[in-house]
Amino acid sequence: MKQNLKFYLKNTLNEKEIQLMPTSFDVIGSIMIFAEFPKELVKKEKLIGNGILEHYKHIKTVLKKTRKFSGKYRTPKYMIIAGEKTKETTYKENNVFIKLDVEKVYFSPRLSGERMRIAKLVKENENVLVMFSGSAIYPLVIAKNSNPKIIYGIEINPTAHKYALENLKLNKAIADKIKLIKGDVKKIMPKLNEKFDRIIMPLPKNADNFLDLALKSIKKGGFIHLYHFIDWNEIEKIKGIAEKEFKKSKRKYKIMSIVKCGQYGPNIYRVCVDFKVSW
Repeated sequence: MKQNLKFYLKNTLNEKEIQLMPTSFDVIGSIMIFAEFPKELVKKEKLIGNGILEHYKHIKTVLKKTRKFSGKYRTPKYMIIAGEKTKETTYKENNVFIKLDVEKVYFSPRLSGERMRIAKLVKENENVLVMFSGSAIYPLVIAKNSNPKIIYGIEINPTAHKYALENLKLNKAIADKIKLIKGDVKKIMPKLNEKFDRIIMPLPKNADNFLDLALKSIKKGGFIHLYHFIDWNEIEKIKGIAEKEFKKSKRKYKIMSIVKCGQYGPNIYRVCVDFKVSW
């Protein structure tokens, strides 16, 4: 699609404008999203959007980002430049369906492969916890593609939690393995009275601030998957962050792997650090 986009717009834009056209965008269900849109093309936005709708029949709405992920729930702001006046869509990934409003729920389709990687690591009858579970994409992908005993998901954003409950109904065949809780992990986790074989922390900004909570809830020999944005040249810093919390909790650990999950700037990556925790 990315290669063809400029080709399909050749009758809408001149050669200079074609070169300015973004080559990076996300598609979530029937919605196409541009994170960056050149100011030089602002007057042509509607034409560009309509051109996309004409040639890509599965796309119903074209959006551009007007505010980065921010606020209490780390959500973006989008403007509709063409198509249906909606920011809600249904998306299929790794054999599950999810419904969400792309502006009200934090979600990245670029983590599809990473979510499957985690699912394949889950062993039979594991107790799994997903902190910051959003629209329940991690719990659903894990339940569909592995065989855990139970998956807990905790999410503070009430809109994301509402969609998560809808998504259990959309995927009812696997819903009985998932238990979703709305609230702050800092308040919910101490009350759970559960120990987990695996804890997933898919909050790349400041997730390390919650590592102490995860360490109190992980079983001996369990795994923690911590996400973080970091300069790859400074990857050793992630070990320093972990060392501080593990030392405080008097736990020993081994880093099994550090996986790049996407690039967000010159040498800046979202990474997942896979820890195995012991005493």
